Amino acid sequence: MTGTCRAVGARGDLICDAGGVERAGLLLKEEVRKVLGRSLAIREVDAGSCNGCEVEVNSLSNPYYDFERFGVKIVASPRHADMLLITGPVNRGMEEALMKTHNATPEPKLVVAMGTCAISGGMFGENYACGSGVDKFLHVDMYIPGCPPHPRTVIMGLLEALGRL
Repeated sequence: MTGTCRAVGARGDLICDAGGVERAGLLLKEEVRKVLGRSLAIREVDAGSCNGCEVEVNSLSNPYYDFERFGVKIVASPRHADMLLITGPVNRGMEEALMKTHNATPEPKLVVAMGTCAISGGMFGENYACGSGVDKFLHVDMYIPGCPPHPRTVIMGLLEALGRL
């Protein structure tokens, strides 16, 4: 094979520098403090994804992104959450669990659909086992596009969503 692969050649455009992450994170920290006066608690719900988005959510707490320093934390219980971050198409097995999680989250709450699958069903499409996007089941306040979205895109999406609270 000769030449360069365009996908690999453009990869650098998809990677954010630390300064970009730092600036986005500081904006998020300021907005969290202004809107909530405390940390933003997020309950992440995998409604049937391929786990690509979960890898990106997990990377938000690694030393490079460390989004807890910006006042954002992932919580285990929806009762402690301000926001539901939903990934994946809502499959039949997760439909009831998603609704119970949503109902257990106190008001006011934000619902964020993260990734192509949560927005439209993505590669799974609409079929017997999988629904389409989250908005077929719940009101969605913010959509974060990508398959999967870059962690900086997630940070900027959270920032935008907070402005709607």
